[in-house]
Amino acid sequence: MKNFTPSERSFTGAKPAGAHDEKSAADAVQQMFDQIAPRYDLLNHVLSMNIDRLWWWRTARQFRHILQKSEARVLDLCCGTGDMALALRRSSSKPTDDGRHPRHAYFAADFSHPMLRRGQKKFCGQQIVAIEADALHLPFANESFDLVVSAFGFRNLVNYQAGLREIYRVLKRGGEMGILDFSEPGGVLGKFYGFYFKRVLPAVGTMISGVRGPYAYLPASVEQFPPPEKMQERMREAGFGKVSWTPYSFGIAGLYKGKKI
Repeated sequence: MKNFTPSERSFTGAKPAGAHDEKSAADAVQQMFDQIAPRYDLLNHVLSMNIDRLWWWRTARQFRHILQKSEARVLDLCCGTGDMALALRRSSSKPTDDGRHPRHAYFAADFSHPMLRRGQKKFCGQQIVAIEADALHLPFANESFDLVVSAFGFRNLVNYQAGLREIYRVLKRGGEMGILDFSEPGGVLGKFYGFYFKRVLPAVGTMISGVRGPYAYLPASVEQFPPPEKMQERMREAGFGKVSWTPYSFGIAGLYKGKKI
C-alpha cells in the first residue's frame, strides 16, 4: 500500500477507532478480520439469523443474465470466506437455454489471508480462484470482468471513491457491478434494529469470537457508510450508469447496482 501525503490523509471511507490516516485505517480493518476469521461464518449466520443466505441468493439472481453467458468473467471483491462467490457460481451452474453449461472464470479477492484461506477450502471443485489482494489496488488489467460483486466488504474500504474507481477500471465496457451491504432503516423498525445492532450484536459477537474490537466497529462502520442516495451519487461520479438501490429485508441491507457504459 502506498504512503499517503498530508493532503491524502482525510478519511473518505471506513474509520476504525484510533486510525489517523488511510494506511492505519486499512491496517486496523485487516487486523480485525484476521482476528475473527475462525468464527466469521458462524457469527454471520447467528447474528443475521441466517437471512444472509437469502441476501446472497437474491443478489446472485439479480445478475443471472450475466452469469448465464458463456465465457463471462466474474469477481467477488472483498470476498471474506467466499459465500458470495459460491452463490454466484451456483447461479451460473444451471444450463443455458441451449442446454450448455456456461464456462466462467471466477475470482474471489480479499486482503485478509486467514479469511481467504477459509474461503479457499470452500472453493474446492467450484472452479473459483482465490486471490489475496487490496481492493484499492487490484492485480487485474483494465476491462477484465463482466461482473464485479462485493457483499458486506465494500463498506470497510478506507476510500469509497477509490474503490468505485477501481471496480470501474477492471470492468469491461457494458459490465455490471453490485454492492450488497447494510443500511439503516427508518421508523419503528429502525429503532429496534438500532438497539440490536449497537447493543445486542456487539455483545454476542464479542462473546462468541472472544474479540471485542470488530463487533464494536461494525455498527460504527454502518453509520459511516453513505446512505443510499449519497452512495448512488458516488457511483455516478465514478462513471457508472443505470445506478439503482434495491432494499432487502425492509432496508436492513440493500443491493447497489451500476453499469459501465
